[in-house]
Amino acid sequence: MTDRAPNGGLLNLVGVDVHYGDFQAIFGVSLALAEGETVAVLGANGAGKSTLLKAVTGMLPITAGDVRYTGRSLRGTPAHRRVGMGIALAPEGRRLFSTLTVEENLLVGGHRARPGPWNLQSVYELLPLLRPLRKRRASVLSGGEQQAVAIGRALMSNPRLLLLDEVSLGLAPIVVKQLYAALPAITASGATVLVVEQDMRQGMAVADRVHCLLEGRTVLDAHVSQVTAEQVANAYFGSITDAVR
Repeated sequence: MTDRAPNGGLLNLVGVDVHYGDFQAIFGVSLALAEGETVAVLGANGAGKSTLLKAVTGMLPITAGDVRYTGRSLRGTPAHRRVGMGIALAPEGRRLFSTLTVEENLLVGGHRARPGPWNLQSVYELLPLLRPLRKRRASVLSGGEQQAVAIGRALMSNPRLLLLDEVSLGLAPIVVKQLYAALPAITASGATVLVVEQDMRQGMAVADRVHCLLEGRTVLDAHVSQVTAEQVANAYFGSITDAVR
């Protein structure tokens, strides 16, 4: 099933392969995001979701295909330059600076930020749980608090493309609900969002489009209005035999 954003969108992955040494993790994946979309990349643990985000950010090199951003190939563009171009990642595992305070972690994200709406004040307004914690070291925060800091840190760079990796992983459902409640304000600010999720229903609830991976290959790419939860579950668990292009 295919309902792709057109070529010339904000982000286009074209036939992308990614390897870890001799091990191939991503096989010929093509994915497109139009400006202003929210796309959820769904799949079980080990499906290649986080690897795909690392290919977009430049943390991992691609071994075939191309990653194009605003129509320009990112091949050879280092990760720090991609941040300056408007690509920001809230990584799996949060990866905060544990000895720094909440506010210091946010300020790191704002180093060499692009012009835009996000600063300390607007991040605290979006994620109000952080304001009373702003002088607390990241190492003593709960998992949900750390995730909020990771999202806020990414926003501080004023991204045009925001990548969210496993927002819900290991968190209580009420915390996940609170974090995802911030997503409409993020997209309203002008950001396009690519979110990686293991939680199929959560991904479908927040996204315009879903892109399912199974063992590093695309098995479903469609608008959420055009697929049922059963169809997505079949793709997620490998109950269908044909890749969906």
